[in-house]
Formats: sequence, C-alpha cells, structure tokens
Amino acid sequence: MIRTVKAVSVFFALMSIAGGALAGGDPVAGAPKSELCQGCHGVDGMSVNPECPNLGGQKPGYIFKQVIEFQKGLRQNDTMSAMAALAGGPQDIKDIAAYYASQASMDGTKYMMGAPTDKKSIAKGKKIFLNGNPRTGLYGCVNCHGQNGKGKSATNQIFPVIGGQHKDYLMKQLKDFRAANRTNDPANMMMDIAKKLSDEEINAVTDFLASLK
Repeated sequence: MIRTVKAVSVFFALMSIAGGALAGGDPVAGAPKSELCQGCHGVDGMSVNPECPNLGGQKPGYIFKQVIEFQKGLRQNDTMSAMAALAGGPQDIKDIAAYYASQASMDGTKYMMGAPTDKKSIAKGKKIFLNGNPRTGLYGCVNCHGQNGKGKSATNQIFPVIGGQHKDYLMKQLKDFRAANRTNDPANMMMDIAKKLSDEEINAVTDFLASLK
C-alpha cells in the first residue's frame, strides 16, 4: 500500500512537470479562433448541450492534449475528430485552450438542463469523490482532481477540472473508460478507476460533480 501511494505521488509530480510544458497560449489570439468551437462549447465555455463538455476554466494543457489526440486518432468522437482537424496547428490549439481557460470556471448550476436534484445521490457521490470505496480499492477522485473538482494546482495540467461539468458528459466518459472505449488517459489511470465503479456509483459521483459551481 505504501509503495502504491509513493508511486502515485511520484507520478503526480512527473505529470505536473509535463503539464507545464504545454504553456504558451494567448487567450486574446484564441478568442477569434474559438469561434470554431462555440457552437458546441459556448462563447464562455458553458455548453447548452449536456452531452458536450463545459470548457470554461478548464486546464489549458488538458484541452491542448485532448484536441491533439483527437487529431491523431488517439481519442475518438465523430464530431470532435472532424472539428479538431479544422483547429489548426499546435499554437492555434494552445491559443484556443488559453482562451477557454481564461473564462469563468464551469458552473453546474448555470444551465439547469436536467441538473441533479437528488440530495441523497449527491451526498453519496460526494463521499465517493472524497474517500473512494475502500472495499473495492477505489481511490478518491479528490486526490487527482482537487477539492470540488477544480484541480489540484495551476501547474498540474494533466488532470482536468470536473466540478461543474455536465452529468451526461461525465457519465459517458466514465462508462467509456470502463469499457475501454476511451483509452487516452495517462498510464490507464482512469480506465483502472472506472472499472471499480458500479453504475450506481457513477450516477452518484456525477450527480455530485454536476451540482458544483
């Protein structure tokens, strides 16, 4: 157990350093370039479509990584693969990422389209987020994603902001990781975690995350 925790800690440190290498975007230059993205993700990064992720306040390094991997076919989605091909080169993508990162942090209460209202489920999801599930060896989400899902630190660009994200989007990503339909997570961490989540736990933790602002 001690070895596992130490290995994870070292991994986090390495990922923080790697994430720092993705800096260099210009949010002012990214504003007009982001018009390509606004139909799905909104002008301010708040999507009105619960199946499309909010990007407001997202880590720029994380956005950059995802778009590049859509371009390379390492992450699959028909719409995003097509749009990523139009996003330009690395500097264009860094600028777009910097623009969305500069917007107000995603707020799950701003667009109440089927937003979670089940207080019991939200409370259960919060417990899972903070503590995981010792019975199944599930690691608490807070260890990577930080308090309220807003990230551990500004320098760690690998683990995304998920507090205030759409429930429908989060549920699909967790189920895709669990089924190995999404495989672009560092060291298969999310795939391993998602395999330990039941449908009920996925429902609860996404209720909690989508209720945050």
